[in-house]
Amino acid sequence: MSPLLTTPAIGLPLLRRGKVRDVFEAGDDRLLIVATDRISAFDHVLGSGIPDKGRILTQLSTFWFGRLADVTPHHLLSTDVADFPASTHPFAAALAGRTMLVRRTEPLPVECVARGYLEGSGWKDYQATGTLCGHRLPTGLRQCDQLPTPLFTPATKAETGHDENISEARAAEILGEEVFDQVKALTLALYTAGAAHAASRGILVADTKFEFGLVQDAGRTRVVLIDEILTPDSSRFWPADQYAPGGPQPSFDKQFVREYLERIQWDKQPPVPSLPDDVVARTRDKYLDAFRRLTGADLVEA
Repeated sequence: MSPLLTTPAIGLPLLRRGKVRDVFEAGDDRLLIVATDRISAFDHVLGSGIPDKGRILTQLSTFWFGRLADVTPHHLLSTDVADFPASTHPFAAALAGRTMLVRRTEPLPVECVARGYLEGSGWKDYQATGTLCGHRLPTGLRQCDQLPTPLFTPATKAETGHDENISEARAAEILGEEVFDQVKALTLALYTAGAAHAASRGILVADTKFEFGLVQDAGRTRVVLIDEILTPDSSRFWPADQYAPGGPQPSFDKQFVREYLERIQWDKQPPVPSLPDDVVARTRDKYLDAFRRLTGADLVEA
């Protein structure tokens, strides 16, 4: 089983290539988003891919777009290759299950992060200041403790390197008060609904990020949910039956890859390493386990 690292020449203009996704112009204010099997760590795309990772991300996002459609509208139009532009049809086997035809939006320049537990940059912030992205927290919290209430902690989008946490006031300056109020409310509503479903399937959603875009409908500007949603790439997923605050938690995301890279003492500079077969296989298993638990279904392969 070989990972798909680069989208084949599907006859559409490439709009941008991200760490995982290749985005193409599809005409009529539509885009085609192909989730490859590339994997990044420490802000670098690694030399190895994870087979089926793109399919897992796309099909999990599709599940959530459908399940949470009553919370907010989204940009997804179709995942059926038959609905894609004709030039892509000869590549159906490569695109199937990992590709979304979406409505083009004007992406908002702010990452909308919801945190339910104290980990990552939030834990570091709390240790240094007693706050989490400007929110004052109770004293004496441990690493990975559940927060008293989920928090909205926006960040600026970075083309390269890490996103940077910003205050709600700064996010409101960037977005405008009306749009800011909408995305804050939607972020917390999506997190609450998604975390509740995940908990019923034995997964804790420690934190996650959402992206939103603007569309024009009948002369009215609307906020819609875009990109991926509640996947192992955009979230911290922990197995509920192993949850033990006071230190790092086992996870379903690429933390396993990061730990391997730390073990081999990679300096986080090019050239990037490749991953051994056992790390690739165990990482795929973690992503697939999360997918099956959350959706209750098996992955649809080509």
